[in-house]
Amino acid sequence: MISVIIPTRNSETGLVHALAALVPAAAEGVVREVIVVDGGSSDHTEQVADAAGCEWVSMDAPRSVRLAHGASLARRGEWLLFLQPDSLLEAGWHHEAQAFIERAMRAPNGPRTAASFRMRHEAFGLSARVSESVAALRSQLLGMPYGNQGLLISRQFYQVVGGHRPLPELEDLDIAKRIGRSRIVFLRAAAVSSGAPEREGRVSRLRQSLARFCVGTLRLPARLAVKLHG
Repeated sequence: MISVIIPTRNSETGLVHALAALVPAAAEGVVREVIVVDGGSSDHTEQVADAAGCEWVSMDAPRSVRLAHGASLARRGEWLLFLQPDSLLEAGWHHEAQAFIERAMRAPNGPRTAASFRMRHEAFGLSARVSESVAALRSQLLGMPYGNQGLLISRQFYQVVGGHRPLPELEDLDIAKRIGRSRIVFLRAAAVSSGAPEREGRVSRLRQSLARFCVGTLRLPARLAVKLHG
């Protein structure tokens, strides 16, 4: 049913947890294959992927290119789930994903609908909760989920929208914009990010927020906002 594509780079620890969350779905036949497309890790990411039985591909390319390449290698699932290695899907996520897919297959326009998960952070404190609230508001109003919220989309619809374009950054907003806010469903299950929500400096965060605002709110093409994002 689902082929999972995970782009990695020195993602050893996060990948362990991300793959563990996929085990129940694989046991029930919801997840058919996991493709790890690595960008040149120097840690034990490959050993983690190999031990879990993932298909491993290594290529020196931006994340957007690796995501697109992983999608081209997927063979066993009619639906593609793009997942960041630091995103841990909540227990039982696959039941909701399966229900969404079954409903989409019955609806006239269902196959041209995508889904994303709610964002949550492992971190404690006000900063993490504010980040979650902003992400939820932005996702619902603009139909622009972050990359670490995951993207579940049929292979056919992924090809129709043109897949991930070769961008150095903002590939998550770029493809969400082409899908369209009315065609993205937000599932109740959450993708829990193991990373801190604000690890960069203040200036860097401001630039990134402004770039994402330009793409999400002003509908500026992502390729034009990449330099601002930094």
